Amino acid sequence: MSKFKVLLWKYYLYRVLIHIHFFSGVLVPFFTDWGGITFTQVMILQSWFMFWIFALEIPTGSVADYFGRKYSIALGCFAHALGCVIYVIAPQFLVFLIAEFLMALGMSLISGANEAFIYDSLVEIKEEHQSKKIFARAESFGLSGIMISAPIGSWMASLWGLQSTMFLTTFPTLLGGFIALSFKEPKLYTEQKEKKYFSILKEGTKYFLHHKILKVLAFDMILIQSVAYFMIWLYQPKLQSIYFNIVYFGLVHASFVLSQTVMMNYFEKLEKIFRSKKRLIFLTSFLTGCFFLLTGFTNMIVPTLLGIILGGGIGLSRRPILISYMNKHIPSHQRATILSCVSMMRTFMLVIINPFVGYLASQYLNTTFIVLGSFALLFSLASKVQEEHLLD
Repeated sequence: MSKFKVLLWKYYLYRVLIHIHFFSGVLVPFFTDWGGITFTQVMILQSWFMFWIFALEIPTGSVADYFGRKYSIALGCFAHALGCVIYVIAPQFLVFLIAEFLMALGMSLISGANEAFIYDSLVEIKEEHQSKKIFARAESFGLSGIMISAPIGSWMASLWGLQSTMFLTTFPTLLGGFIALSFKEPKLYTEQKEKKYFSILKEGTKYFLHHKILKVLAFDMILIQSVAYFMIWLYQPKLQSIYFNIVYFGLVHASFVLSQTVMMNYFEKLEKIFRSKKRLIFLTSFLTGCFFLLTGFTNMIVPTLLGIILGGGIGLSRRPILISYMNKHIPSHQRATILSCVSMMRTFMLVIINPFVGYLASQYLNTTFIVLGSFALLFSLASKVQEEHLLD
């Protein structure tokens, strides 16, 4: 087995471990039942989390470009694990704020560094044309961690309490960090390390802001991904509203993630079927909106489950392929910084929107699904992505 294949499988294992989130299938009950806070407060807490990701995104991306992607990834894992421990100290909002800050720091350190690390490793062996497949596969391994852990987490919650799901997530996350420390940095990256930190930060940000195609691709990815993100937070209140047993929440979450995984791994085949990359990008946006509308207009169990599983799954599946297209327009030594710029834009939008969606959902849950679905439909028709932007 080649050194790159060994590295790739270590990277896949790391992706599985950091996505073992035992709390994912009972996330809203964890906050509202054990934590004792309202759903509006849950979304305010997420705005706090997103604010710190926004504040830390570009600086931590530049940390990855300067000190090393593997060190940034490992430190991010350790910060996230500490956040899980802090979370279960006491069901108090102040404790939750501290834990969310640590998790935001961890995510910021990982964000951008992940894709930059693996893409430059592909460039080093002249296999960057495989980036779409590799990114989709890496995301699939990550999602498999959620698929495995979500149903187990629902079972854990019924036996040991909701807080056990957060605490036990600490251990696979720590192991993922130690595996990241064993990664070998690509030579293409290490040859750029003579550049100073603030130079990397300034140049990377400027490059993104002046690159029209990158901004168009980023905008398309961010808006639909943000709509789909709310399915993660809204589907559990929706299931509670139709008296769906909490024991099965983890299975619903696993199915949600499975649909996302299947979509990501069939993107290349679907591009050939539709004979147009742009057409597929449009269709995934449009269908996301349709399934959100379905979830909002029904309280029947089967259509609701269909809307949840496909609405969230299709919308969230788009990120790896759009990241792959964006990477074709980014120079190596600025990759983590620029990808962090993209994440920062999405984060800033969610900081603003989260409390409003939380309040609307607490009052009019079905209306919230309809509003989000309508927005996705309208944007799919207005997107400025062109076929020539989507390079292999």
